[in-house]
Amino acid sequence: MRQVKLLYVGARPEARWEALCQLYRERLQRFLHWQERRLPLAPGRKQDPKGALAREAKAILRELGERERVVALDERGTEWSTEELASFLHVHLPLGPLTFVIGSDLGLHPEVLERAQVRWSLTRLTLPHELARLLVMEQLYRALDLLAGGSYHRAKV
Repeated sequence: MRQVKLLYVGARPEARWEALCQLYRERLQRFLHWQERRLPLAPGRKQDPKGALAREAKAILRELGERERVVALDERGTEWSTEELASFLHVHLPLGPLTFVIGSDLGLHPEVLERAQVRWSLTRLTLPHELARLLVMEQLYRALDLLAGGSYHRAKV
């Protein structure tokens, strides 16, 4: 079965965000094996943000298997339409595990960006961490439903 993981660095999500994510978690599991892993924020963020970012990078890189293809969420990445995301998934999901990585408010360390095969920008706007997570889940569901011929995405292809 196709595998997708969402790896993110952040504080424990608030219940209201978690309820929304649960909706898409259940929907995503209709199409693939879905995993999420939250990594804690690195300590010492205010005193040493560069050091904290490096510690977060080490934690992220430890979670990534050699075979995993990585998509880093990055404001300097490529913006995709839903159809472009669906096309990306159509090509890459059959190749093996796919992991989407969301960094903390400090962003992603260059080592993580180098490990990623793709950089995806949801928007040039700055988003709250929990909203970015929800948007990734919703857009993945929308793209997968589109590929399956579902009616969730109503734009003409």
